Amino acid sequence: MTDSRPRVTVLAGFSPAATDAVARSLLVTDPTLILVAHDLTGVRDGVVRRTVRTSDQILEDDSTELVHGCVSCTLREDVIPTLARLSRRRPGSDLLLALPPAVEPEAVAAACAMSGAVRLDSFVTVVEAAGLLDDLTSTHGLRDRDRHAAANDDRAVADVVGRQLEFADTIVVWSSPEIDVLERDRLTALLHRLAPWAAHVRIGDSPMVDCTALAARLLRTGRHDSTVPGMLGRALEGYPIGIHDPAGEHSVNAMLFHSRRPFHPRRLHDALDDLTSEALRGRGHLWIATQPDAAIGWESSGSGLRLGNLGRWLACLPRERWGEASDMRRLAADANWDPYYGDRTTALSFVGFDLDVDAMTATLRRCLLTDAEIADGADSWHALPDPFAGFFPAGSEPEPAVASRGAAS
Repeated sequence: MTDSRPRVTVLAGFSPAATDAVARSLLVTDPTLILVAHDLTGVRDGVVRRTVRTSDQILEDDSTELVHGCVSCTLREDVIPTLARLSRRRPGSDLLLALPPAVEPEAVAAACAMSGAVRLDSFVTVVEAAGLLDDLTSTHGLRDRDRHAAANDDRAVADVVGRQLEFADTIVVWSSPEIDVLERDRLTALLHRLAPWAAHVRIGDSPMVDCTALAARLLRTGRHDSTVPGMLGRALEGYPIGIHDPAGEHSVNAMLFHSRRPFHPRRLHDALDDLTSEALRGRGHLWIATQPDAAIGWESSGSGLRLGNLGRWLACLPRERWGEASDMRRLAADANWDPYYGDRTTALSFVGFDLDVDAMTATLRRCLLTDAEIADGADSWHALPDPFAGFFPAGSEPEPAVASRGAAS
């Protein structure tokens, strides 16, 4: 059946000026296009300001009081209801949702999927060329920039910017004629390695912006695929999490690391500082010998690291419960099933500047169980010293981050 609901294009980005510039450029191309924007300045006090407008008219300018001042409450109590209401009342107008810097697009996708009330067309992340590298390498938390969305919001700037880029199906770089050519090429190389699955658009290299051409590349593209999981679940379902490009270009390179052997918990713990300090961004999943039931998510940026519980491996579940996993998860498990370890595997991706790929690969391999430790058998692995003990309890629900260190803690 044809979906006749208005299409929603989501604009994310950590630079409000760049995101707003793209939003205004799109509005002038279609008088029926409606922009929905939220000001979270007062969210910590439980107040969110909502503006709804077209290119020439403000339709709404209201403040909403939330039960709890946080991003999830904003999505649940105002953003999703507003999109659903506009979809019903203005069926001939597509919608443009401009997110505040602290809101991550994956959270919007999850909330919309649960409501089923809106039709997501694409997720666009807008970055300002002049400040992107500073944000991706920052050790600041959102609180340091006064961008935190709740009293307990401990997210790091580099984490948020990285997630905005990785979830996008389109990345727009807002540049300027004054930017150095070498810096421009370096930034382009970095973005293509951080999000090789996204379409990449560059504007602002000349004083004039072709708004019509920009709209043709961003609106009504249908690029969003709701079946593709978020970054930490991609490899579990067989989707790529990066590219292996040790040589790279413009000093930017990338690597992939795969292994069917588990990590020795103590050796992995001792190598974390070296691994996180080398790479600008790391993502993926792993397993450790002492906790064979838990699929563990890895996310590193800005020298910080978050390890999260992604749920249980299918190999440790009774067959009748496999139906709880997605079709792609089961297909990926079947395609790579190991007679000893089942679907347990490590898949990590790292992106950085002049990464010593050979050295990082050697470090990761040293953290795996040795032949002798493998030969001792799985029953002996539980006695290994485990600094991660208790972080990923068997049977617990997936958590976005249950262990952290460094700038992201």
